[in-house]
Amino acid sequence: MQGHMRNDKLPTFGDSAHFLKSFVTTPHLTGALAPSGKSLARAMAAAAGPAPLGPVVELGPGTGPVTRALIERGLDRRRLVLVEFDPRFCRMLESRFEPATIVQGDAYDLPHTLAAFAGERVAAFISSLPLLIQPPHRREKLLDDAFAMMGPEGVFVQFTYGLVSPIPRALYARRYSAHCGPPIWRNLPPARVWTYRLHAAGKPPGREEAR
Repeated sequence: MQGHMRNDKLPTFGDSAHFLKSFVTTPHLTGALAPSGKSLARAMAAAAGPAPLGPVVELGPGTGPVTRALIERGLDRRRLVLVEFDPRFCRMLESRFEPATIVQGDAYDLPHTLAAFAGERVAAFISSLPLLIQPPHRREKLLDDAFAMMGPEGVFVQFTYGLVSPIPRALYARRYSAHCGPPIWRNLPPARVWTYRLHAAGKPPGREEAR
């Protein structure tokens, strides 16, 4: 949005109100009563690591706490592609994080939603989508579609409030390895960050790592 003053600050009360309204009207899309806390946002940004060249796609950024954490870690906002379904959040993200690219669309249909990036190799996907309310086959398709757009060094980052992988092991074990980070107790509710990668050479298939 041209002429907008950049504003990265995230007013906690206002953002929580937006989230609550979105949760009430579309709980199957929002899946949370409040934005991710700072500790969780920073853990997700750290899990993405020093992404190689290429776009970094964030799925379901909401009001932008993880977006802000990625930028604070030094990621050029011009590399950011923010995929958000809610048009109100899209307008908020545009005013806060330009010149990042904001895409209003369905994160579960990446070939269509990110058609404009079909010729580029995405460096990483960082997801705040409420996967646990989706059927397993839809979660599997999301992971496969994401890795189809990434190179062998790509990483898919996802947080969950659950105790096990938000993508069932039986669905990813043949192609991907998974790593689970430590509990983030300062988030409400406590959460974990999972990272998924293509199997490295010589690594046992389907191995899950946790600490």
